[in-house]
Amino acid sequence: MMRGALVVLIVSVAITFLLAGSVHAQSTPPKSSAAAPPSASTRLDPLVATEAYIAKLTPEQIAKSDAYFEGGYWLKLWDFLLSSALSLILLATGLSAGMRNLAERVVRFRFAQAPLRTLLYGAQYFLFMTVLGFPLALYEGFFREQKYGLVNQTLGAWLAEQGIGMAVGAVLGGIAIMILYAILRRVQKSWWIWASVASVAMLFLLLALAPVYIAPLFNEYHTLDDPKLRDPILSLARANEIPAEQVYVFDASKQSKRVSANVSGALGTMRISLNDNLLNRCSPASVKAVMAHEMGHYVMNHVYKGLIEMGLVLTVGFAFCAWAFDRIIARRGAAWGIRSIADPAGLPLIVLLLSAYLFVMTPVTNTIIRTEEIEADAFGLNAAGEPDGFADASLMLSEYRKMRPGKWEEIVFYDHPSGYNRILMAMTWKAEHPTSGSH
Repeated sequence: MMRGALVVLIVSVAITFLLAGSVHAQSTPPKSSAAAPPSASTRLDPLVATEAYIAKLTPEQIAKSDAYFEGGYWLKLWDFLLSSALSLILLATGLSAGMRNLAERVVRFRFAQAPLRTLLYGAQYFLFMTVLGFPLALYEGFFREQKYGLVNQTLGAWLAEQGIGMAVGAVLGGIAIMILYAILRRVQKSWWIWASVASVAMLFLLLALAPVYIAPLFNEYHTLDDPKLRDPILSLARANEIPAEQVYVFDASKQSKRVSANVSGALGTMRISLNDNLLNRCSPASVKAVMAHEMGHYVMNHVYKGLIEMGLVLTVGFAFCAWAFDRIIARRGAAWGIRSIADPAGLPLIVLLLSAYLFVMTPVTNTIIRTEEIEADAFGLNAAGEPDGFADASLMLSEYRKMRPGKWEEIVFYDHPSGYNRILMAMTWKAEHPTSGSH
């Protein structure tokens, strides 16, 4: 939904890590029903029950989801290589220095001279990266999604949303670059510490503003008025001390058939939202299970914990960038026309170094997020008491995610638990709660 904005923010200053939990749809799951408690001899075997759920998928469905997700491994590599190549082109050809020189020629007046020159350079950088990166973005974001049946939009509608995303991203990226270089001009030795603090602060502000001011640019929101669905969700919120008086629905079906929900926001912008796919394609038990999972993120303060954890990752990344930048510029700075760390012409090198660091750190950042998702899964099962509803929802991951990866495959590439492990957790919970309301 906010793909364009997030891409720009990551490429510009490598600060954007949105932590969001969601599950996605394969087919309408069966509704839960009460069952008599099993005897000791008929105690549920979680492994057998999990295999029974996985068996609902056809070999063709499994092969398709495996191919889609495994193809994503290569796309992560191509995204990194393309970004790195574009950064090297800007540096080695002197184009980055030329863009800085143009900004200096255009902005000659003294008022806010340095910030405006930085902003003008940033606009040229954004245009260069966007235009040359567009073919891969078009394939990855539209044609590949269309091939796997994951997009409902026409190309025109998709391009229109990308335009909105790029406009938002240009504004956010421009602000980020001006803040970064204001720090670099004032504290060139310890800039990496202050850049880390500023990055976390900006990300927190983005998370606070997004539900109210950014998300509505892409989807229409309205209150959920059906009391049969709304009241159980609000009851669950009250029981877990979540201050919500309304539940919002947004029209994600215009973009895809994926199911999603969130409890998002901060500083008074918190709201409970779910998309229309969740309402139309899932049973009430699955809706309750998904919403309980999302409430788990809020109750366990995952936004704040995630900001701290990712902030530490970024701090190490900026420290590495500061160390490597000085050594590279000492050798290549004159040839590339880069004067110092405070020179905007050095932005491609900062992006290159941070991108390389974050690429290597992918297993770490994925594990941070995946661990919080596991915690929210456990919270949701205990809060909602709908293990079969949760298992049905987890089956929906098969539409876009490999259900049964290897151990290290999941550690490296998954920022959520695999569908298999989520169903196994639900069936283990069910085995330990034989009198629960699920079937």
